[in-house]
Amino acid sequence: MSESRTLAAPVVETPFMRFARQFAESRVAVLSLFGLALVVAAALFAPWITPQDPYDLAQLDIMDGNLPPMSESFSGTTYWLGTDDQGRDMLSAIVYGIRISLAVGAGSTLAALLIGCSVGLIAAFYGGRLENFVMRVVDLQLSFPAILVALILLAVLGRGVDKVLVALIIVQWAYYARTVRGAALVERRKEYIEAVRCLALSHRRILFRHLLPNCLPPVIVVATVQVGNAIALEATLSFLGVGVPITEPSLGLLIANGYEYLLSGQYWISFFPGVALLLIIVFINLVGDQLRDVLNPRLQR
Repeated sequence: MSESRTLAAPVVETPFMRFARQFAESRVAVLSLFGLALVVAAALFAPWITPQDPYDLAQLDIMDGNLPPMSESFSGTTYWLGTDDQGRDMLSAIVYGIRISLAVGAGSTLAALLIGCSVGLIAAFYGGRLENFVMRVVDLQLSFPAILVALILLAVLGRGVDKVLVALIIVQWAYYARTVRGAALVERRKEYIEAVRCLALSHRRILFRHLLPNCLPPVIVVATVQVGNAIALEATLSFLGVGVPITEPSLGLLIANGYEYLLSGQYWISFFPGVALLLIIVFINLVGDQLRDVLNPRLQR
């Protein structure tokens, strides 16, 4: 008696499945992505998960000022990370500060990415004097430290979240312009670009429909790393007193608020915001390193 065998259809691995499998090869990257997702979720739902709104004066009590971690207030509330000199719960202040830091970092990176990609694509596609002019501007800006350029811009623009966003966009766009221009120069000489040119398609369609998608892998890696750099730069500017205002504090401003209390032993006012800032940047950089390995075939094991 012959046995009939049912052959299972082979599973076709989609590009997304292959990307997810290769990304999951690094447990550190997966844990970092999970930790980053928790941080983002906490920032989004801050009004519902924090014990108080640390910047609502009606919820503050000066009698609860400078309480160490794990202390209880007169009303029976436990402050797990202590309070600052104004009686603000440090845990709540950190979660609210993360909202500003992430919003400024991600928003400035996205805007700078759009501007830099457009400028880099146009420079590589048309070439000639336009490309030379754009790259000289990029080289000139990148020759100065980012913190120096941001300080000069904020000295002119003033303080405010919108002012910090503008300064960080101006500081970052050149990185994307140079990255996209280098990738586009390689793609511009390939056969598919010559083919679409023969079809007499518009330059805009060639640039953003055919050329840009093939330049995105290195840009994604740069953008991931630049989010962490933007958050760190914003924290530095706020620590120096030229970033976000006191009414909309970020992690850098929280660290600055507790700096003067370090010598008196009240370390928690600066220490815990600093740890939160460090973890966010580490999570982002570890995820960016794994993205670089996955999106760059030369680095795959």
